[in-house]
Amino acid sequence: MKKFLFIVLILSISGFVFAQQNQEVGAPDPERIGIESAQQLLKEVSVDKFEHDGFWRSRMSNDDGYTTSRLFVGSPANKQPIPDEEGLDIPDQYVLGTRVDFLRRSYSHFIIYPARPIPIEGITKTISMWVAGRNFNHELYVLIQDFFGRDYEFSMGKLNFIGWQKMTATIPPAPADGLSGVAQRSYNYHGNFGIKITGFRIDCDPMEARGSYYIYFDHLTAHTDLFAEHHRDADDMPDGW
Repeated sequence: MKKFLFIVLILSISGFVFAQQNQEVGAPDPERIGIESAQQLLKEVSVDKFEHDGFWRSRMSNDDGYTTSRLFVGSPANKQPIPDEEGLDIPDQYVLGTRVDFLRRSYSHFIIYPARPIPIEGITKTISMWVAGRNFNHELYVLIQDFFGRDYEFSMGKLNFIGWQKMTATIPPAPADGLSGVAQRSYNYHGNFGIKITGFRIDCDPMEARGSYYIYFDHLTAHTDLFAEHHRDADDMPDGW
């Protein structure tokens, strides 16, 4: 009898300890919550609406063809305004069009680029843009520079669709060392955090690189983390002097 009671007591204690261990494993870690949840303020922001004539330009190799870019009145029917911009009466009348005239079939590409790189405030998570790709099997890439001025490119997808479509590229987070990968901030150097958009590249399918090709762009946006910009103490001292 005593042996039976001793076994029951041991099993009860073991079950209690096991339950406590399970509770501790599943319990939230306040430090991880602070890092992963509280310290983020994700917002969609406008980067460019393609409203300024001459700001965006295009080029390609003279051996492959030539390009022409200009603004046209138009807009995607499904485009929705960013909530923070409602009621601000921001001009949004034009789209950017680019025409390519191929001189030969080859593995060619052309680039659409701004007069100067466009910075994005905060830590960028995704970059999106409305595109009318004319159902060709070409591929669109966004070109960026990181905090240290290093160049990267990320695919936004194939252009084999009809009408307007919102295309998106994801910017991968930088490794913990803050130096490799797409570095968007470094507390060891003074300067604005974030990346800059340096343009877009379209890689042409050689089977369809003939005749003329038309492509249109509208409302370049980004989802970005603005926590550091919005949660700096008002009495904090500015660096960079």
